[in-house]
Amino acid sequence: MTGSADLKKSGISYARLLETNQLIQACGDSTYWLCLTRTVQGSKLYPVSAYILLSYLNAFYRYPSLIRKVEAVMPAEVIADRARQMGVKAQNSSIGWALPCFYLLGREYLINLGLLRPQDAIEDVITVMDFWKRFQLSWHRNDGHLTNADYNQRAQILTHDAVQRFAGEMHKVTPGDALSVAAQRFLATVSQYGFLVSAESRISLTNSGPYRLDADRQLLMRDFMDLAETSLPWLDDIAADMPFNNLTVAMEATGCHFHLVDDWGSFEATPEFTSDRLTGIGLYVSDALSEGHVPVGMESPETLAAMLHDLSDKAKAATDRLWLRMAGWSRDQLIDAGAISYYAICKEIAHIAGVFDPAEWLEIDPRAERFRPILSDEYSDGALGELVGSLTMPSQQTAPHGMMKWSDKPARVLTPLPLSVLSGAPFLPQVGPPLPGESHLPPKNDRYRTTRGVLSLAEYNAAARVFVPASCHPEANFLCETSRAWPGCQS
Repeated sequence: MTGSADLKKSGISYARLLETNQLIQACGDSTYWLCLTRTVQGSKLYPVSAYILLSYLNAFYRYPSLIRKVEAVMPAEVIADRARQMGVKAQNSSIGWALPCFYLLGREYLINLGLLRPQDAIEDVITVMDFWKRFQLSWHRNDGHLTNADYNQRAQILTHDAVQRFAGEMHKVTPGDALSVAAQRFLATVSQYGFLVSAESRISLTNSGPYRLDADRQLLMRDFMDLAETSLPWLDDIAADMPFNNLTVAMEATGCHFHLVDDWGSFEATPEFTSDRLTGIGLYVSDALSEGHVPVGMESPETLAAMLHDLSDKAKAATDRLWLRMAGWSRDQLIDAGAISYYAICKEIAHIAGVFDPAEWLEIDPRAERFRPILSDEYSDGALGELVGSLTMPSQQTAPHGMMKWSDKPARVLTPLPLSVLSGAPFLPQVGPPLPGESHLPPKNDRYRTTRGVLSLAEYNAAARVFVPASCHPEANFLCETSRAWPGCQS
């Protein structure tokens, strides 16, 4: 037990607790709205609720230490500066929602099991929320918000120059022409492949934007991630023919308005964004070792159409092979794949910093593993439904006068830190470092598909640690939109 004498050493102050609790509340409000308004897809193959709960627990026990390891090399705001130049899992929903909320939902579940008090792991909670805040402020620096929800459900991450570049480089599409057919086939095929890759979830795909091009046209950016042999062990051999791990599609839409692009990377448009409204497309690859988005097959409409068909063929073949592999898995293997997919959704921060370790990101911590016996489908469906839907867990109840955002219930999704630690209430500061984990899946092979070819993990980490994209050197990185608008601000 730690008391008030250690508050200063821990960096815990009244102001820090107030800020952290505000961030926790914002995450809770966002979680309730997203779970209330977004569609839920079931699975006949995967025990989804069971693997989601296990992922939350793994996140609680491991994220704080892994964040500290990353930040010992590269601060959150610098990682976000680099992530803005890529289409990788370091955006929405991976960092924008999942990183803080997976951790906080794991904490909430443990509080309700009676295994954790709200004041326990207080340093860990502050570490996670502070990292998230600084990442988000940097990631959203061009629109000046913390989340998409704060910006009326949109994310204008790109600079004006970047928008002009994507709009200028894309090839025009006419409904029914060769490029339109290739584009629609690619979007459908790779979406289905990514759905299976991520244990029948949507976390391998995200959207950002929109950006107004003129009165009738808008730009939407779509990222497909974790497509090749890189970080997920179940893609070893299966995805050996996939030439790119991350693909970004710049899409020009005519005659519709994207009125919602949320913190899960989902979108809604009025009228609906149908295939005939896609009037321009561009294709790019990127990762922690690339100079931003690198064009793929963009020499002409014909070469782009051929590239899209080739990638569709490869994704279809990989999908077939992956189905056969997964169909032979045990329940424990299915749970592990799903839990690791979710838990490792923010692993890209370790790739960018050059400190990725499969033992830290691709295994289940024994403190989380001990809950596996109770995670039946019936129990998991009920527990998850209470945690993010009905909000009927004891810790989620507030005073009767309370009126929760979006529902007016006397409830909340996430429990804040108690201020009583400032007046001497005892607390436990941290849960400690990750313990040696395990997985029912084969270990990851030492092949990592990057924009510099297939590298070993040691080569990938070493290259990431020394690489600084040109756009992230100070003279370029700090030439912000305000500086561009006011020449007197420039050096």
